[in-house]
Formats: sequence, C-alpha cells, structure tokens
Amino acid sequence: MSDQPLRRPATPMLQQIAARPTMRGTLLGVPLGVKVIGALFGLAFLALNAAIAYVVIDGRLDGKWYDFRDLGNAVESLRGWTEDEGFHPGVIYGISALLGGLGILSLVGVWLIIGPWVERRVIAKFQIRVGPNRNGPFGLFQSIADALKLMQKEVIIPRGADRFLYFVPPVMIFVPALLGWGPIPWAEKMAYIDLDVGILFTIAISSLGVLAVFLAGWASNNHYSLLGAMRTVAMMVSYEIPISLSLLSVAMLTSSMRLSQIVAWQGHYHVWIIAILPFAAFAFLFASTAEINRTPNDIGEAESEIVAGFYTEYSGMKGGLFMAVELGNAILVGALMSTFFLGGYTMFGLEEWIPGYIILLTKILAVYFLFVWLRATLPRFRLDQLMGFAWKFLIPISMVQVFVVAIEASVFARVTAPALFTLGAFAIVNLSITILLVKLWADRLGYAVIQHPTKPVLTQAVGGLRAAERIRKPA
Repeated sequence: MSDQPLRRPATPMLQQIAARPTMRGTLLGVPLGVKVIGALFGLAFLALNAAIAYVVIDGRLDGKWYDFRDLGNAVESLRGWTEDEGFHPGVIYGISALLGGLGILSLVGVWLIIGPWVERRVIAKFQIRVGPNRNGPFGLFQSIADALKLMQKEVIIPRGADRFLYFVPPVMIFVPALLGWGPIPWAEKMAYIDLDVGILFTIAISSLGVLAVFLAGWASNNHYSLLGAMRTVAMMVSYEIPISLSLLSVAMLTSSMRLSQIVAWQGHYHVWIIAILPFAAFAFLFASTAEINRTPNDIGEAESEIVAGFYTEYSGMKGGLFMAVELGNAILVGALMSTFFLGGYTMFGLEEWIPGYIILLTKILAVYFLFVWLRATLPRFRLDQLMGFAWKFLIPISMVQVFVVAIEASVFARVTAPALFTLGAFAIVNLSITILLVKLWADRLGYAVIQHPTKPVLTQAVGGLRAAERIRKPA
C-alpha cells in the first residue's frame, strides 16, 4: 500500500470553484472604460462637495428653503406660501402635520422592514454564523418573506376571550412607538411638535405600553398569559422610576424640559450630558431595555413565561406585531438616548456642514448596535434579579444623584466661572460619586465578584474564536 495520503477526487463543483478567478485577479482585470468612468464619478463627487462647502461658508444656504441641512426650512417656506395664498389655517396646519407624520411613518416603516435583517445578520457575526442569506441578495428579502408568512397564518382566537379587547392590544402597542417621535428634534427646525413639557410627554407616552401589555394578557382568557402580563407590567412600572429620575436630572441641569433646548444646551457648551451625568445615562439606557422588552431584560419571552408570556395566545400577524414593535421601540430609545445624553443632532459644530438629521440617525444606529451587542452576548436576568436591581440599586442611587444634580444646577446658575471648568468639575464629581456609591452600595447589599481559580478551557480548546481560526487554517 502506498504511503501517499488518500485524496478525494475533485467533483465538478469543486473544479468550477477552483477555476474561478481570485478577487485580486478580478480587480486587476477591470476594463479601462470602467476605470475611467469610476474616476470621472469620483472627480464629480469631489467637485460637488467643494461647491457645497463654498456655498455653506459663503452663507447662501442659511434659511433658504433648499437648505438641505434643515428640512424644516422647506416646510416653513411652504407654510408661508400657503398663508400668502390665503389658505385656511386648518389646511395649513394639516399640510404641515401630514408631512411630519409621513416622515415619522416612513422612518418607522422602513426600519420595521430592514431592522430584522440587520439584527439577525449582526448577531450572526457575533456568533460566527452567516444569518439570512437566501431570500434575495444577501438575504435582504427575508423580512418580506417572514411578513408574508405571518399574514397568511391563521389567527386563532381563544375560546371565551373578549374579541374586541383581544384585537386592540396589537394595535395599541404601536401607539407609544409612534407618538414618542413627536418632540424629538432632528435639526433646529425639524421637530414634529416642540413641546415645553417634552420630558413629561416622553414619560407619559412610554407608560401607555403597560396598558396594552396587561390588556393582552387579560383578554386572552389564559391564566398563564395573565400571569406573564402581571410580571411584565411589574417590571415596566418599576423601571419607569429610574427613567423619570434620570430625565429629572437632565431637566435640572439644562433648566428646561423642552427637548430642542436640551439639545441646544449641549451644542452651546460643546458637551454631551453623558459625560456630566454618567449614571443617569446608564440608568436610562438599562431601564429602557426593560421598558421595551430587550435583552437582558426580555422577561416577556422568558422560559418561565410559557412560550411568550402575555402574548402567548396571539398567532399570525397579531403575534408578529408584538415582535415587530420591539424594533420600533429600540430605535425610539436610541433617538431619546441620543437626544438627552449624546447631543442630539449636534456634533461639536459639525452640524454646520453635515445635516443634523444624518448625525442623529448615526447616533441612533450606534445605540441600536449596542442593543444588538447586548442581545448577542448577555443572558437573560431572572425576574427577581431584575426587580431587585431596580428597587435596591438603581432607584436609591438615582435619588441621591437627583440631590447632587440639584446642588450642581444651583451652583451653575449662580457661578460666573467659564462653563468648561464648571461642567468639567461636575463631570469629575459625578463620576467619583457614582463609583463610590456603586462600590459602597454593592458591598452593603452583599454583591461580590466571583473569582474563578482556573481560566476557561472549553472555549479555548473546543469552541470560540481560536478554535474557529484553527478550523479555517488548512491542514
């Protein structure tokens, strides 16, 4: 017998793959005409950007209806034209409201279509998988296929359920996801409704989801669904308190509850509130994951909740609406987090060159990426752990923070020192107090870091990135 290793004969498919040109060969073999066209497009793009820069510096765009940096200029010009033409005030208001509503619906609608694909692909990258890649190019039509499948599935109504109240929650659950966008400013003049009590409006709107959750569990005529609804409602109500305390700190520091003024305050002092109030930002973000049922606080879908908690009895598209609203709420929380703590549409003067709505959209996607990161890596908390963390940890420290911020806001309003030194001192003090309080309170509650005497062996020897690299390397 020969000492040569046995080799499997190449199949026609393997021969075709081997015969394909490499990526380097493909790039080197680009036709000259395609290169010339690409170069011309690149030069045209640079010339267009140079022209835009000149116009922006010259100030010719400021306040014009075609100033693309703030789409509110076009709406204001349209409103002025309709007033000059003698339109009825109701018609003028209706046109403005229709344009703003279409913008919000378009944003949420497009994200509900593309969001599931994005989340599944990103999580697949985290977990060394491929994700949806069959329906359409790169699997882009997977969300459409899922929606068509859900719409064709039979909707089963439990016996004895209240039919009217059973059909209301899947629609009602979308009310906060849409109304919450109202006071969010996308640019200086781009807000659907700029309320003086924008923070109170945000807190009130976020509370509406509790009614839909409890109504879904009660109307299903299923005791398990009702129990799951009560557990979810208890979690949502508990975490509304840290959210309110965090936003109260923001309102006291900026001396306003209007979202546009909060963003303008951060833009004026060239600082993000997350740097001054780090614990408030953390409390708001963590509590928001409980409010919208995101990992690691997705108690509504926990194993102890009998399949799907409060919406166990919802099938077909009605069950799909409960799952879809999670994506809509995720980008809404990203917008609120960006507005309150990340400067909103401002970016240290960069908004003079780049449209503010693009800056805000980038921040929203960054926060959403953090949500996906948490979902791909963290396990789900138990309900007792989650409730204990809220009442024993977040709420007490948030209350202490409110008193500290009240003192700092009073000092900031009366001291004439440069804002750089004052706000910098506040940031250092708040960070130090946060670290000290977290350490002392964790020791008081008995929290301790578990020290593992040995390093993890399974992920290094069997699975994980290193094992994947060894698999990829040829023998």
